[in-house]
Amino acid sequence: MTDLRFRAEQLLLRTVMGLPPAVQRRLRGRPRRLDGLELAPELQLMLAVQKLGRIPDMSTLPLEEARESYRRLTLMVGGRPPVAAYRDLRVQGATGPVRARLYTPTACVGEAASPTVLFLHGGGWMYGDLDTHDAACRVLAESGGVQVLSVEYRRTPEDRFPAASDDCKAAYRWLVEHAEEVGADTARLAVAGDSAGGALAASTAVHAAEQGLPMKLQLLIYPGTDWVEVSRSRELFGPEGLVLTQAFLDGARENFFGPDPDPHHPDASALRRVDFPEGLAPAQVVTAGFDPLRDEGEAYAELLEKQGVEVDLTRYASMVHGFVHFVGVGHECPAYVREIGERLGAALR
Repeated sequence: MTDLRFRAEQLLLRTVMGLPPAVQRRLRGRPRRLDGLELAPELQLMLAVQKLGRIPDMSTLPLEEARESYRRLTLMVGGRPPVAAYRDLRVQGATGPVRARLYTPTACVGEAASPTVLFLHGGGWMYGDLDTHDAACRVLAESGGVQVLSVEYRRTPEDRFPAASDDCKAAYRWLVEHAEEVGADTARLAVAGDSAGGALAASTAVHAAEQGLPMKLQLLIYPGTDWVEVSRSRELFGPEGLVLTQAFLDGARENFFGPDPDPHHPDASALRRVDFPEGLAPAQVVTAGFDPLRDEGEAYAELLEKQGVEVDLTRYASMVHGFVHFVGVGHECPAYVREIGERLGAALR
């Protein structure tokens, strides 16, 4: 994608998604409804622009091309929201250092020890990095008044399960052990992630409880929690082409497990976990109405509640998978991401 085309598509998206909601409702035509829900007008227009621009599904692209496409698309819809400060660093993964980025919001400037969140990016375990989730982390940090430490873990297919999970567990231990170095308050630590990162956050939270590591909260944003059974929401929305497609999920599964799958492993399918440790951190679980992963995320929230874990479940009924990226365009999407950040901050502060 040339820079000129990128700027043109970004301008078109920002213009269309920035129109007054009443105008958006007129332009979209017939509302897109499914399962008793109505898609946000700004997202219906966004999907129309995507179709008009012939933006391909990442699952149809070669691996490195898909990763670069993801970076550019998230920059297009996220931009560079303001944050007081950020710096790149390295933290310890399971087999060596991994890249990380620490975001410090205005509310934490000058604090000796601040509430801090380890953030684990999504991307089907195949894509995603510090840059694809830069905008979302900036907004979560500033709206929540919390530091966000975003980390890169080993991705598939180069490093298959459980490499990513092992890296995230090691990174959380690093945060606990190096809290003073990054200005983190060990009494106010959390783990968070979206999609694949939500699954990784869930396994990291269990690991922290098992190891007696301090954790005040786990934030799971539309997490993938089940590779065993196909949920109703996967059947409903997977074929619909609403950002997360069945083709993407099929490719993610193949790359995640390789030729010898173990889909019942609780670090792969959190919904299949039967042994929960004492002291598991309270959970904020976020789902999207038009998301193939909606039902398994909500089922995991129910499972946690049955285990006696305090759970705050929020479904954004008009949203699609990946809406946390849309902080630079639209009305509903950025408002909801700020709301997620505010709830995160309230729990930690």
